[in-house]
Amino acid sequence: MGTTCHCLLFPQGGSGQNCTSTGCVVDLNDSCPSELKVTSTEGDSVACKSACEAFGSPQYCCNGAYSTPDTCKPSTYSEIFKNACPRAYSYAYDDKTSTFTCASADYQITFCPSPNTSQKASQGHNTESTNADKTTPLVNSTMVYEGALSQNGASPSSTVQSHVIAGIVSLAVAIWQMG
Repeated sequence: MGTTCHCLLFPQGGSGQNCTSTGCVVDLNDSCPSELKVTSTEGDSVACKSACEAFGSPQYCCNGAYSTPDTCKPSTYSEIFKNACPRAYSYAYDDKTSTFTCASADYQITFCPSPNTSQKASQGHNTESTNADKTTPLVNSTMVYEGALSQNGASPSSTVQSHVIAGIVSLAVAIWQMG
């Protein structure tokens, strides 16, 4: 299945050409096509499947004849999610716009943040995160997230790293399954 848990990832003190914050705080259930919706017994939308999970087709799962970046292209379904969350992985080979690499960084991951204080970015706002501006990450091309951050500076680096690894593995599996 796909994922519906909102998540923000903030590199702390790292460097690299594409070392920026990423994530998504959009409720994807609202824009989920009916054929991908998971509903409760009451009929409420509770999750959104990936096209791979819903249809099992190689073109959506990026396997078989579609197992390379040249043959597996974004589908109309993955583009719905990409439009909602431009910096999040939306299909198996979404590397060009959704891979962020940081050398020597610690990470702060916020799971299921409340988007209650998101603000429209002003035209002149620098959308790339800098070391001095890690608390206002670009969420999509017009939104800057500015709320509901929860930090705990008491954790030792090794504990933070193990939590980061677990979070990244969980995200990678969820994104891979979105197909």
